[in-house]
Amino acid sequence: MSVNPSPDPAEPETGQPWQRTLYIMFAAQFLSMIGFAFVLPFLPFYVRELGITDERMVPFWAGVLAASSGLVMAFFSPLWGWLSDRYGRKIMVERAMFGGAVLTFAMGLVSNIWQLLFLRILSGATTGTISASIALVSTVVPKQKLGYALGLMQVAVFLGMTLGPWIGGILADILGYRLTFMAGGAILLLGGMLVLFGTRERFVRPSKEILAKGDRLVSLLAYGGFPAMLALFFFFHFTVHFVAPILPLFIETMYDPARGGIASTTGLLFAISGAAAALSAGGIGYLSDRIGYRRILMFHLLLTAASILLHGAAQGILHLVLLRALYGLAAGGILPTMNALVGRLIPPESYGKAYGLTSSMTSLGMAAGPFFGGIMASSWGYRWPFAFVGIMMLVVALPVMINLRSRSR
Repeated sequence: MSVNPSPDPAEPETGQPWQRTLYIMFAAQFLSMIGFAFVLPFLPFYVRELGITDERMVPFWAGVLAASSGLVMAFFSPLWGWLSDRYGRKIMVERAMFGGAVLTFAMGLVSNIWQLLFLRILSGATTGTISASIALVSTVVPKQKLGYALGLMQVAVFLGMTLGPWIGGILADILGYRLTFMAGGAILLLGGMLVLFGTRERFVRPSKEILAKGDRLVSLLAYGGFPAMLALFFFFHFTVHFVAPILPLFIETMYDPARGGIASTTGLLFAISGAAAALSAGGIGYLSDRIGYRRILMFHLLLTAASILLHGAAQGILHLVLLRALYGLAAGGILPTMNALVGRLIPPESYGKAYGLTSSMTSLGMAAGPFFGGIMASSWGYRWPFAFVGIMMLVVALPVMINLRSRSR
């Protein structure tokens, strides 16, 4: 008979162990994001290499490839979250990293666009390192350190998104696209090994009483504010990823092809926004524990909307450098704040399901955004999607502003 004397089956450890696990998870998440982000600067160019020669179809296929993984992940994330609450969070992180390593490596071996699409779909079903890592860290660190810990994990994400595209773009220009995929898979494997041998999780399987009380995913919707957070996760990622598949092509329109090195230049611009976001996330995670989450969230949503809107008016690479830095500073404070809010709303024994649902909404946004963004770009060009996204972001920020005003009253 399973007995759980504590109402919290994943009570945070005190002393050094939780810090060691947090910092190892930081390193593992950093490596996993580098591995996944290796391919961001050249995915549309890889589409061309696989035989898509119609230029109007390149952004369409780039959008489909980006959307397919997110769409499938949206359905599998709640399942993985539910399993993590029953059997532990660490094993879910290992599943995501090792699965991503195999599939990313295999993407360098495909011979046509349909094989790449199939692997992207499998990737959506088996990966999801961010939500799995957040669930593990949230149950290990003390409550009063939650904002700091999740901010640090978001720094790992943004640092990986900074160095990954930059290094991946350089390798793609030197070694080609296929070997760069394989290198990304090897880095993901290293991250998985760190989690396997370096982290510690004191997981006690919940008692039958706790499982019966909150084992259904729909039971989480009863927590006040959580449904609104799910909607915010979806709309934020929809707007941000709307322009993701066309950004390399937009950069290409301002670049002299005679100079060469378009992949590395694109990777550098991704790196600039990632570095700025890492700086922002680190500071915001610390401040949010002290001055509150909602005001910070509102400010950063509005600043992100303005920076994306200005992308559509850029006239050169220098303009994009400045705008990518502004965008990184703005967007970097959003995700750690939203994740910390979820951690405050939901009890620890349901963190796996809660972050699985937020990952599902994230994945739906990441799927719908690139898909419709690619369609808009193929019909209207590369500038209008940025204007559309800026307006959409304001729509996302407005409910937060209204909620802040009502709370103040």
